[in-house]
Amino acid sequence: MDLGLRNKVVIVTGGASGIGKGILLGLIEEGAVPCILDRNDTSINSCIYELGELGQKVIAFNMELTDEKSCKNVIKDIIRIKGKIDGLINNAGTNDGVGLEHGSLPKFFNSLENNVGHYHLMAKTCLPFLKKSKGSIINIVSKTYTTGQGGTSGYAAANGARVSLTEEWGHELRGYEISTYAIVVAECWTPQYKSWISKRENPEKILRTINSRIPMENRMTTTTELADMTLFLLSKKSGIISGQTIFVDGGYVHLDRK
Repeated sequence: MDLGLRNKVVIVTGGASGIGKGILLGLIEEGAVPCILDRNDTSINSCIYELGELGQKVIAFNMELTDEKSCKNVIKDIIRIKGKIDGLINNAGTNDGVGLEHGSLPKFFNSLENNVGHYHLMAKTCLPFLKKSKGSIINIVSKTYTTGQGGTSGYAAANGARVSLTEEWGHELRGYEISTYAIVVAECWTPQYKSWISKRENPEKILRTINSRIPMENRMTTTTELADMTLFLLSKKSGIISGQTIFVDGGYVHLDRK
């Protein structure tokens, strides 16, 4: 399906691997112009090489998203190179395991900065250009904000803030016809997930248990499925939907897992 995204300039934070890379590949397939913002130089170089082998080029910046000066400079560079920004996909973040019992206030605030502070910073920096393009902001969210997980207060709180910001920005930016969305991820197979589970005792058994708890097809969501929803929401085919939280999780959160 042609979603009308050809030549649309879309920023993807954390776009060199995992969910971000899945979205990146979907954007390229639709003829859009993705711009990767990532702090992992190895992932960026690997992604550029892989796409180069396929005859594809991508705009990529190695940067620290929590640094305001760096964000402003990168956005200036994107505008200089491409002249516009049509969409922002806030995706970067990590479950850092900052809990209540064994955490601390400085670690908690640091978790918020690393997992939601840059969502706000990127939206603020891109806003003048999104106003011109009547573009979209999509915030990728972990299900931990509503299900909890244990031992991860910082990450759960940050993801709750991602949802709240999506709704708040939907109100604040509606006069500019900027659409906002939150896409909630539950269990999605990514390199980060693979690394985590490989360090557990009997990882294959744990994986079977996790899959058995996912109502739809007893399997994890793929990065392609998350990308498909992201691309639809970026397109004009999503109509007047805005300020909404959409779960792409195989029914993990809302269906009875028994």
